[in-house]
Amino acid sequence: MNLKNHKLILASGSPRRQQFFRELGLAFEIRLKEVEETYPDHLQAQQITDFLARLKADAFELSENEILVSSDTIVWLEDEALGKPLNYEEAFVTLRKISGKTHQVITSVCLKSTEKTKIFNDITLVTFAELSDEMIRFYLDNYKPFDKAGAYGIQEWIGLVGIEKIEGSYTNVVGLPTQKFYNELLCFI
Repeated sequence: MNLKNHKLILASGSPRRQQFFRELGLAFEIRLKEVEETYPDHLQAQQITDFLARLKADAFELSENEILVSSDTIVWLEDEALGKPLNYEEAFVTLRKISGKTHQVITSVCLKSTEKTKIFNDITLVTFAELSDEMIRFYLDNYKPFDKAGAYGIQEWIGLVGIEKIEGSYTNVVGLPTQKFYNELLCFI
């Protein structure tokens, strides 16, 4: 992709997002800043991820010709945001909640330059089969998905054996809606 003399900055430590950028053929630099990922209680679903993606972007000062990309992903189930679990027990409870149900995976992306800001999001529906406690324990013991929204990675064992269907972008569930992101980036530059 020709970025027209722009420098692309990825504000994410996520190895999955970094891999997507490489696979998209993007030249980029990683910049990280600690941001307290809290949001107002009244926000719902994509309002939460939009808010957090912008919050992360606003932590950076940019130079001319730099485009910053920040993002946030949550699992949304029955009016509850399921973010990254704090520990094993929380991950277990989260996977119990999504077992046998359909949830939304919502990712928001913020594109920011010195001239403008654009926020967009994508929503994918994911349906899990019933997961036994043994399956959940095996997954948590062997994959330790504590850095993942909803306590799972679709590309890991639990996705292979537990997901009945998805409706929407697979890459969105991994952490970046690549097709939508690519088109939004082309329009942004």
